Amino acid sequence: MADLLDKRREDREDVEIPTASMADIAFLLLIFFLVTTTINVDTGIGMTLPPKLENQDPPPVKDRNMFKVLVNSQGDVLIEGERASMNQIRDRVKEHVLNFGEDPDLAVSPSDAVISIKTDAQTPYRIYIDTLDEVWMAYREIWNSIARSGTLPGPNGEQILQKTFPDYQAYRSTLGPEDDNVIRDNFGANISIAEPDLGE
Repeated sequence: MADLLDKRREDREDVEIPTASMADIAFLLLIFFLVTTTINVDTGIGMTLPPKLENQDPPPVKDRNMFKVLVNSQGDVLIEGERASMNQIRDRVKEHVLNFGEDPDLAVSPSDAVISIKTDAQTPYRIYIDTLDEVWMAYREIWNSIARSGTLPGPNGEQILQKTFPDYQAYRSTLGPEDDNVIRDNFGANISIAEPDLGE
């Protein structure tokens, strides 16, 4: 009996798992995942900067027209050299731009007002974006009031729109590709983004 069992064991072939096609399957899976996987690429802010002036000095800006916002490497906001919170930027920008020459420390007129944003090379990107957003929102609120009233702010209050709108976005939605943006043409945003300090 023992001989019979030994004979059966000898006759039996070792079972092998066929692995010849495993490489092909792995290769096909690799190609499949490479083709179907989407890779998220971080994109920056889409801004078109003006070309560099050649052999020409930038136009002079009076000190009173320049509103300086500095964000240091720790993310602290300084407005005109004084520490401030992010929430103060919008109101201070509007106060500066809409001064119309009343306060001798603020802008002579909205067209002369320049908002300068300067950062450090180590400034957190989120703080920089929040600062830029607050400056743009100050102008956006001014444009909203122009769209609602149809007139420019200030002592003269010139009528520039034929009809009023609930807000600036509603006005913009009525413009075609060839139409002029009367609000932006009459009340532009002068924002200067200075090169960051690179440190030592």
